Amino acid sequence: MIVVTGASRGLGNAICHRLAAKGERIVGLARSIEGLAFDAVACDVGEFASVKSAARQVKGFGEEVTALINAAGIASMNLAVMTDAATVERLIQTNLMGTIYCCQQFAPLMMRKKNGAIINFSTVAVALALKGESVYAASKAGVEAFSRSFAREMADFNVRVNCIAPGPIRTDLLRGISDAQIEKITAQQVIPKAFQAGDVCDLVELLLDARADSLSGQILHVGGV
Repeated sequence: MIVVTGASRGLGNAICHRLAAKGERIVGLARSIEGLAFDAVACDVGEFASVKSAARQVKGFGEEVTALINAAGIASMNLAVMTDAATVERLIQTNLMGTIYCCQQFAPLMMRKKNGAIINFSTVAVALALKGESVYAASKAGVEAFSRSFAREMADFNVRVNCIAPGPIRTDLLRGISDAQIEKITAQQVIPKAFQAGDVCDLVELLLDARADSLSGQILHVGGV
């Protein structure tokens, strides 16, 4: 059973549909789960009590958890000095703390079996130090640092931890961002183009596959930096 956060939209939703189509048992976590075409549990990853409750419900399904994909995340593009405190807290709480909370609650389900994979999500904004994304980048830089150290903590339990850091991906997260802004970012990538959600799904599939059992503690950039 694969647990995917942020399952109601964007990359999380695309990942759920891709893996379900391959015959994987998916349990999606999202604040709103109405109308989802796969098993789902209501959860706000930024709230520890909510994550703990969701983990309890997932355990109640009685199936082995083989992977956790932390795709839940929010973004806010603005200069740091113009970003209000509530937005700063929401970014850190959802992106960084949400990732940590989910790893704390779901990793033990894989540790006991000494088998599993965890995929966290960062952003190209960290590596490229993008102007106007400093707070968002800070929240995701924390995810990268956490993922690298957590990978070492999980190594003795045969649980691999990697982090995907995409460039601009055509999802709801890019709504309101002009084509010119997107092109300005992608021009800094090794492969200067915006990618599709399916490209990220391909990488997720690879990291979940046994053929990737030598990969852990890695930050993988879709588009290259």
